[in-house]
Amino acid sequence: MTSSPARSHTAATGTVSAATAPCPVVVIGADGHVVELNAAAAGLLPAARSGRRLLFPDWLASASGDTRAVSGPVGDRFFSAHPSAAAGDSTAWWLVDETECRSLSRELEAERGRTRFLNDASTALLSSLNLDRCTEVTASLATQHLADAALVVSPAANGRLPVVLCDHRGQVSRRIVTDSPGSVPGLTEALRGFPPVPAQWIDPAAAPGWLVPAGFGEVGSMAVTPLPGHGVSAGALVLLRRGREAAFTDGDEILARLFAARAGAAMSAARLYAEQNRISETLMRELLPPTLQHVEGVDFAGGYRPSKDTERVGGDFYDVHPPGEDFPETLAVLGDVAGKGLEAAVLTGKIRNTLQALLPLAGDHTRMLRLLNNAMRTSHHTRFATLVLASVRREESEVVLRLTAAGHPPPLVLRRDGTVEEVDTRGSLIGVLPTITAHTAHVRLAPGETCLLFTDGVTEARGGPLGDTLFGEQRLMRAAAECVGMPAEAVVERIQMVTAQWLGDGRHDDIAVMAITAPRGSHLSAVDGTTRGRYTA
Repeated sequence: MTSSPARSHTAATGTVSAATAPCPVVVIGADGHVVELNAAAAGLLPAARSGRRLLFPDWLASASGDTRAVSGPVGDRFFSAHPSAAAGDSTAWWLVDETECRSLSRELEAERGRTRFLNDASTALLSSLNLDRCTEVTASLATQHLADAALVVSPAANGRLPVVLCDHRGQVSRRIVTDSPGSVPGLTEALRGFPPVPAQWIDPAAAPGWLVPAGFGEVGSMAVTPLPGHGVSAGALVLLRRGREAAFTDGDEILARLFAARAGAAMSAARLYAEQNRISETLMRELLPPTLQHVEGVDFAGGYRPSKDTERVGGDFYDVHPPGEDFPETLAVLGDVAGKGLEAAVLTGKIRNTLQALLPLAGDHTRMLRLLNNAMRTSHHTRFATLVLASVRREESEVVLRLTAAGHPPPLVLRRDGTVEEVDTRGSLIGVLPTITAHTAHVRLAPGETCLLFTDGVTEARGGPLGDTLFGEQRLMRAAAECVGMPAEAVVERIQMVTAQWLGDGRHDDIAVMAITAPRGSHLSAVDGTTRGRYTA
């Protein structure tokens, strides 16, 4: 029995006639006896008689003399009784049927609960684009809100079904099932995206052993619903309940389908993201600068920094191609494509592939650049590029280079005596003019000497004390002079570090650096084990 806040007990100057009331009315005296009741009340309370004590319903009988409304069941209905003063000390109780109202209120609250669950499920499912995490969340949410255990079955791969199971204890596990999906009623259709088979048509006893969690007991009811994806089914959701009395109702199945639609969309998005990420990683590996090392007796090192820390590729690039059957020298390339980001990186990849195809012509830099220029001008890209070609070979202890710059800053040579020389090579931009010119320079590196190739991201780096000063060629040459005698890797790291310090947190272009170093020969250990060793010539 429930009661509502107190209401005033208004006095009546006349007798309340129950006979004319529009609803069941029973008038009860102060002693608990029935004074009067109308026909509707008599039909509702057959045991009530005028002059007799009211015994049923007990929640109304016990309210005698109360001034507050009370409520409670009468048979399979629910009524609220509202008091008003009648003649003498009696009270007229007006009985209002609230069965339908309470039923609607319960349905409304249940619908609000379902809506909250679906909203929370959408948030949880879309919080991660990791497919494994998404399937685990789907199974866990289904177990918490829809069933005693749930399984997410993904489409078969190589005849095997990937399954994520959340058991009745809330523990999530993964397994690979080799059974045919046909062993589970309705699973084959669900995996193909067909409408679900009603749960009442599925015999829970037909569930195979791999479907039932350990210690779950007898399956009382089972539902199978598809997980709709973006044009292709994302899998199927299998729900298990224990006990026959917990069978899935029509409302339960509708809620399961609404949840499955959200879960399927999230899983499909996660699977699409994973596939795109895999493709991106594959393409990115081809666009990233390679790791350089010792080639044919010459040390190579390279470093790259994109214009944005959030990006991995850009318009600067470098490559080292070892000698082949048609080209006896190692070909090193460092270049800069106009622009930044992925679009510039795509053109960079095409230039690198074109140069690789032209490797048999590496003996003639001018011809190689001319063919590359023609290829760029006939493509749909309107960007241009600058680059440096370096043909490298070892002659005894020295390294001989042929260097050709095409619209690119000339390389620097770090001599053993501490001087830094600018290589006398120059040429036209690639991809702009129908004809190009190029001048090739010949350089010899003694052991320990380095040829430094770089892009204009170094010299045009803006920073310094004022924050907008160019790093410039002179600062670069002074920094290079400090690297004399260093290994190739150390030279690259030093130039990158000095440039980064000059930039600070400022914006910058792509930066690429390559060092070609003549090895200093074999290292001789100190005879006494304490003094510094030395290198052979």
